[in-house]
Formats: sequence, structure tokens, C-alpha cells
Amino acid sequence: MFKYIKHLAYPVNITKKDLRMAKYIVTQFGGPNGELGATVRYFSQKFTMPDEKGKALLNDIATEEMGHMEMIATMVYQLMKNATIEEIKEAGLESYYTEHNKGVYPCNANGIPFDANALAVTADPLTDLAEDMAAEQKARSTYENLISLATDEAVIGPLLFLRQREVVHYNRFKELYDYYDKLGY
Repeated sequence: MFKYIKHLAYPVNITKKDLRMAKYIVTQFGGPNGELGATVRYFSQKFTMPDEKGKALLNDIATEEMGHMEMIATMVYQLMKNATIEEIKEAGLESYYTEHNKGVYPCNANGIPFDANALAVTADPLTDLAEDMAAEQKARSTYENLISLATDEAVIGPLLFLRQREVVHYNRFKELYDYYDKLGY
């Protein structure tokens, strides 16, 4: 069902350490508006979409979100690569380091682990698609906030790409929502 292509959807080549940005960007891996939640939400919702059109769209976007997780994980890894203990302490990442070292762990910017309780799956296509549109808007807002905090073009470029994909996903969900609404679901 899945075909893994061994390259990122957008190149990530960050050469400057920035633990402060790593601490913030990790929220898009496992935070409440992040890519892990989107992947699981859309993949789970696809099973109760009323037709193949809906199932295919949610599956396609869930799969793309998995690729976005890989981009975010790559960014966090590159931002933390070769960091010293002193730099980790200075960035306020001692708690993170204690349990995860420099590994990429699904949590928000405050270190709170991913929680599947944030996922909405109702088996009602309009309710689920409304949730999906809201999720894409929240992710877009988070990316915009990260972009405003970033100073390195090597970080900003991938964030801009990911932000734009949130807009595309929102529009695709809106089209499907309108289609199902006209059908009376």
C-alpha cells in the first residue's frame, strides 16, 4: 500500500546548531497541532468515510503527513547535532536530554509527550472533516509562529513549505466537506 521514496518532500540541510529552535520545532512532530496527530487522525478517519473518494483523500493526506513527520524529525536532529552538554543546559533541554539524549521524541515545545486523546474520530464524515480543517488551520498557525521565531533560511525554507501544505490540505478537506454536505451526509 505504501511506497517509501528515500528523499524528503522538501530538502532539509541545516548546518547551524540552534537548540532553541529544535525545542520549538519538535512540537510539530508530537505536539497537539503536529504531524503525528494529523497522520493518525486522518488514517483512522478514512475507514468510515462514505465512499472511495473520501477514503482515498484521507489516506493520501495521512501518508503525506508521515513524510512531514520525517522532515520535522530531520530538522530537530540537524538543529541538535553536535550540541554540547553546556549548550543543552543553556537551551533548557536538560529534562529532554535526560530521557531522550538527542533523539527525536514526540512531544510539544514544553516536553509534554504526544497524547492520542487529542485525536477526534467520530465516524461522521462532516464532523471529522470539520475537525480536519480546524487541525490544518492550527498547524498552519503553528508553522507561522515558528517562522516568525526562526532566523536561519535553512530552517525557514522547510517551514514555509510545510505551512503551504497545510493550506493545500485545508482546501482539499473543504472540497470534500462541501461535496458530502451537498449529498446530505
